[in-house]
Amino acid sequence: MAAIRAFFDPATSTVTYLVADPVAKSAAIIDPVLDFDAASGALLTTSVDAVLAEAAAEGWTIAWVLDTHAHADHLSAADHVRRRTGAKVGIGAHITETQAHFRTLFNANDVTADGSAFDRLFEDGATFHIGGIEAHVLHTPGHTPACVTYLIDDAAFVGDTVFMPDYGTARADFPGGDAATLYRSIRRIYDLPAETRIFTGHDYRPAGRTVPAWESTVAEQRATNVHVREGVDEAAFVAMRRARDATLKPPALILPSLQVNIRAGALPPADSDGVHYLRIPVNRLGARR
Repeated sequence: MAAIRAFFDPATSTVTYLVADPVAKSAAIIDPVLDFDAASGALLTTSVDAVLAEAAAEGWTIAWVLDTHAHADHLSAADHVRRRTGAKVGIGAHITETQAHFRTLFNANDVTADGSAFDRLFEDGATFHIGGIEAHVLHTPGHTPACVTYLIDDAAFVGDTVFMPDYGTARADFPGGDAATLYRSIRRIYDLPAETRIFTGHDYRPAGRTVPAWESTVAEQRATNVHVREGVDEAAFVAMRRARDATLKPPALILPSLQVNIRAGALPPADSDGVHYLRIPVNRLGARR
């Protein structure tokens, strides 16, 4: 049985997971976070280094660093983990669609929209191993075209597709996102066995709940998710999701994060002065007032 450790980052409300085969002492890190201060440009590895320290304390070797998609709300630490440990970086195969869009947005000529920045592009139904544990990949698009769910033993790591039942579901208005597609992906997750544990990629916490949470079950989601429980059909969900998304501003870190995340967590190439710069394309994102 896989050992699962969760690390909550309060700055971005992200949950990073350390998942291991404790017998084989092999592990994966899912959705690692780089600490980035947009006001100063300071970039630190404190959060992800705590995950690496936990793995080292257990004697676990990091075989994989996995992103569930190209995040728009935090910078991925995947490349830092790869450089520190030699782990392979995996992501959904449709990351090429995300790369193509944001490569153009940032005029990022060093980025090739072929997924080659990553070590493994997972198609729907792909399998891989963490030690002796076989993991499976479900393509669960809607939030972005590249979103995947990692099934490891009785656990589903769903990224941003569905959140805790009292918060609901992810937005579907990013490039390549689609509310109807998101609904179908969630229904696919709900078709997993009722006792399957669901581990979410974020916990933004609704009004009235102050303690972060990230674990539920398929049965709980089906019964109580405030956006898409049993009895909510696709049309009703799409209408709700589109109306809600129309009120949302872009995530605070969308511009810096996507420049890094389409590069598998690496910074853009250094400029002639040896400094790495992140671009702010003016009047290109379509910000809402």
